[in-house]
Amino acid sequence: MNWIMENLLYIAHNLQNHLETLRQFTSTPGFGVTRLPFSKEARQAVDYIKDQMEQIGLRTWIDASGAVHGRLDGTEPDAPTILIGSHYDTVKSGGAYDGIAGIVSAIEVARILKENNVQMKYPLEIIATNDEEGITYGVCFLTSKALLGRWTITDLKQLHDTAEESIYDAILRFGLDPNKIEDCKIDSLNVKCFIEIHIEQGPVLDSKGIQLGLVDCIAGLQRYRIQMIGKSNHAGSTPMDMRSDAVDASTKVISCISEWAKTEGGGTVATVGFMQVFPNALNTISGKTEWVLDCRSSDEEKIQHIVEKLTQKLEEVKSKTGVDYKIEPLVHVKPGYMNQELLEQLEKSCRILGYSYQKIISGATHDAHLMSEEVDTIMLFVPSKDGISHSPEEYSKYEDLARAVYVVSDMLSNLN
Repeated sequence: MNWIMENLLYIAHNLQNHLETLRQFTSTPGFGVTRLPFSKEARQAVDYIKDQMEQIGLRTWIDASGAVHGRLDGTEPDAPTILIGSHYDTVKSGGAYDGIAGIVSAIEVARILKENNVQMKYPLEIIATNDEEGITYGVCFLTSKALLGRWTITDLKQLHDTAEESIYDAILRFGLDPNKIEDCKIDSLNVKCFIEIHIEQGPVLDSKGIQLGLVDCIAGLQRYRIQMIGKSNHAGSTPMDMRSDAVDASTKVISCISEWAKTEGGGTVATVGFMQVFPNALNTISGKTEWVLDCRSSDEEKIQHIVEKLTQKLEEVKSKTGVDYKIEPLVHVKPGYMNQELLEQLEKSCRILGYSYQKIISGATHDAHLMSEEVDTIMLFVPSKDGISHSPEEYSKYEDLARAVYVVSDMLSNLN
């Protein structure tokens, strides 16, 4: 602990300088941060991140996925590597903290360790990942999937953006070699762990005035597309008891979903955030609706209970209204559990440093979620003001980010 002598405000100032610079790399100035993969703004961020890594003496390179790596060697050349990082891409008109705050925090961790001559057994490698959000090509985790060996060259050629440019061609345009995507794969046996510092993107920590959140699970996610098929007809001349109204039938089902999630408890959430109505005309009874149910929980059984209730309710509504239905599974992501031994190390560092903390479930998914499938992983949250994220109003205190830097630095300095 004696080596952590720097003023918290000094670290916060460094983080602020980084984030204020990086927020300028946006295609929507004045309307939040838009930094899509392989864009001009992404190139500006990559160049800045790489330069900052080199300024503190890290060995750097950019892999075929567009990720920036910065490596600090350990005292034992054959020791497994500690990976730490997050993503530099954003949603459209998003905030200046999601993902990128974790990258600059990782750079500060490496700087503190290096400048204080902390002799770490393990090499430390920062990874600034690309296309975690999946906005451009409809597929998330470009870098994380590359690290786990889940891309082929054929995959890169088949996925396109709205302008019909493939990921393969975008990588080429960015000055990288997509044919080396399979070289990005890590040897999971040679990885000690993966660490991600991130803003919470939710209201829990901020509302309770708690400084840090220790993520013990990233919620599993299941999505289902539901179609309800009735019969279009005239809105004025069709009696109420002779209708087969898809909207009316849909509301009878959707209105139950929030209560089902509350009954399951344990942080389970369920949302219908997308809905289409056909023919969507003012004077026509709807003949069809299509909507998507998004369910998240750290316990897959709780999600399954909601899906079972959904099916039962659809059958009940069908029998009463004559409106038929179809259910199509879209996404199934299992919960990502963090490494308990490493979490205990984080918790110990929080106590030593005197920071308030609580265990927390992440409802949003992250690079750490995917990485946890193959390597020991931990994640540390800082509060998001009013729980706002993916918005220009997104904000986290620099002092809270500095606390996360201290906690991770302390944990790493004591990791054997």
